[in-house]
Amino acid sequence: MKVAVTSASGQLGSAIIRQLIQEIGKENVIAIARTPAKAQHLGVEVRNGDYNSREQFDEALKGVDAVMLLSGMDAPDKRIGQHRNVIEAAKANGVKKIVYTSIVGAEEGTAFSPIVQSNRQTEVDVRNSGLDWVIGRNGIYIEPDLEYIDNYVKASGISNCAGDGKCGYTSRPELAYVYAQMALEKKHNGETYNLVGEAITQARLAELINEVYGTHLNYQPVSVAEYAKERKTALGEFMGTIIAGIYEGIRNGENEVASDFKKAARRAHKTPLEMVRSLRVS
Repeated sequence: MKVAVTSASGQLGSAIIRQLIQEIGKENVIAIARTPAKAQHLGVEVRNGDYNSREQFDEALKGVDAVMLLSGMDAPDKRIGQHRNVIEAAKANGVKKIVYTSIVGAEEGTAFSPIVQSNRQTEVDVRNSGLDWVIGRNGIYIEPDLEYIDNYVKASGISNCAGDGKCGYTSRPELAYVYAQMALEKKHNGETYNLVGEAITQARLAELINEVYGTHLNYQPVSVAEYAKERKTALGEFMGTIIAGIYEGIRNGENEVASDFKKAARRAHKTPLEMVRSLRVS
């Protein structure tokens, strides 16, 4: 079985490819990247594939049995068409199965909702493709918080607009493992899974970081407006709006959902403490 992974040079794509190599061998894994040179280190065949080019995906998906379609990172109004380029190329080239990485979140009510809406449309397109399919809705990665610890220490704590809302965090290694199973096992066909771990508050996240890293962080909630302004100043209008919208969704309870991870992976999701320990950056 030949499995291709789009956006292969990204962190999730790379992690999925490494997991697939363990499962089926590097000769059966194909990396597709907009800039192929950035994926050469993965040790598998690399093909050119820009989401904006249907023609490139017509070439990239030749001889492929299943394609792992990782959600693009462009603006919401562009993503739907970009994803359709992959779906249509898969249909035209005899690909049998599409695995789509979607996301948990509210379709309305937050600044992050337009991205969720675009993902939901791609979910519809995947289901209507006529191919076998399986969809995962990813929880929020825990890695960015761990990579940001130095900043938290300087600020004496974690501060965002999530309030007392709970978030079912996951991690790229956990997602890589479960997506490999979803791609390879027929029993997952036709399923949509929430791929999240145990839901925790920001205060609990701070406690876990303190336990593993020896820090002394507290959680300091702020208003949605205040956090959005701060993030836009730090990250720019587009990314700042997205980040603020994610935490607004957590505040509203949109990231506290029932997990299907065990059903999809045939094992329990790592606990938040296990993830923090395993991902500790020395």
